[in-house]
Amino acid sequence: MANVVVVGSQWGDEGKGKIVDWLSERADVVVRYQGGHNAGHTLVIDGKVYKLSLLPSGVVRPGTLGVIGNGVVIDPWALCDEINRLGEQGVEISPENLRIAENATLILPLHRELDGLREAAAGAGRIGTTKRGIGPAYEDKVGRRAIRVMDLQNLESLKAKVDRILTHHNALRRGLSEPEISADELYAQLSEVAPKILPYMETVWLLLDGMRRAGKRILFEGAQGTLLDIDHGTYPFVTSSNTVAAQAATGTGIGPSALSYVLGITKAYTTRVGQGPFPTEQLNDIGNTLGERGHEFGTVTGRQRRCGWFDAVLVRQTVKTSGIDGIALTKLDILDGFEELKVCVGYILDGEKLDHLPAAQGAQSRVEPVYEVFEGWSESTAGARSWADLPAQCIKYIRRVEELIESPVAMVSTSPEREDTILVHDPFED
Repeated sequence: MANVVVVGSQWGDEGKGKIVDWLSERADVVVRYQGGHNAGHTLVIDGKVYKLSLLPSGVVRPGTLGVIGNGVVIDPWALCDEINRLGEQGVEISPENLRIAENATLILPLHRELDGLREAAAGAGRIGTTKRGIGPAYEDKVGRRAIRVMDLQNLESLKAKVDRILTHHNALRRGLSEPEISADELYAQLSEVAPKILPYMETVWLLLDGMRRAGKRILFEGAQGTLLDIDHGTYPFVTSSNTVAAQAATGTGIGPSALSYVLGITKAYTTRVGQGPFPTEQLNDIGNTLGERGHEFGTVTGRQRRCGWFDAVLVRQTVKTSGIDGIALTKLDILDGFEELKVCVGYILDGEKLDHLPAAQGAQSRVEPVYEVFEGWSESTAGARSWADLPAQCIKYIRRVEELIESPVAMVSTSPEREDTILVHDPFED
């Protein structure tokens, strides 16, 4: 059976939550494989809105198993809050429908605090972190001093691990003129949250291998977008993990040969939250209109997103770095009513033409977009569920996008409602 990886092909906020929920009806398992609770997904099902941060989107669907892989950094207190919040909405979360990798790294209160301290101290050099401790937690993981889910099992041995991580963090805090953290206090916090998290603990790589061998359909859900990848994104204005599709294998322990199809979620225009380069940004009425129509505010942070025209150069780049087989084009209806539309088809850097975004920070800030102009359409595409429902000019726009990004459109989303989707190719049928 095909196993599908869902990635964002831009800077995140492409509408992955709805598409993952739509696909999860065909999946047996939905797996988060990177990031933390800094990225949110909004689902609208039968008019009811669900906001998820750590939990896989499939948990709102009965009969679907949600899995949090080892590539995710987990704030156990935020996770408990999210489970409780969904419970109040009538979605029961239990070990029957949620499993957490035993080797996933924990985000601690000290990580959140350090994140905020650093960002405040950076001044003009800030990178726009959500201050949720994601980066510092990944640093401790790579530094081999992290506390992981499995460490909550043995509270006696946990004390030595708390001492080890605080040797590092209290040195940092002294340098920042901040009070040191009490080992006893941190140990008490972890001891209190442990029984709430441990029932979900699982050897995830083994679980997924068994599911795959049993012919189950597995959906791998990425957070954020490929352009925020620590290696392939607009560094340093990126997240602290790999967001490309290959991370689905590393972040869950399943072999890369088990990944059958990569679906790139792609917004019909471009948005970005926080700092960093954005060649097609529109600091004018067009950008304001896109933001207002698209309700462009972050699910987790509430921050207003920067808006601009579709950048085919960047999406073509992410199609290659993530090995995208097809895209799901979202928020097409937001473009309704524009007299003309623009798509970036190349860049000019210091007088020279470029067909990709350069890796250097300075060069990224200087590129100028080269646009192709399209006639817009006045008819509404909101709620369309077939090609026949789309205006001819809209179909022309989609076909040209396919050519420019060198990837076919597999799905088109025309509203937040899950059923307002045009299916061109079912990724699970590969």
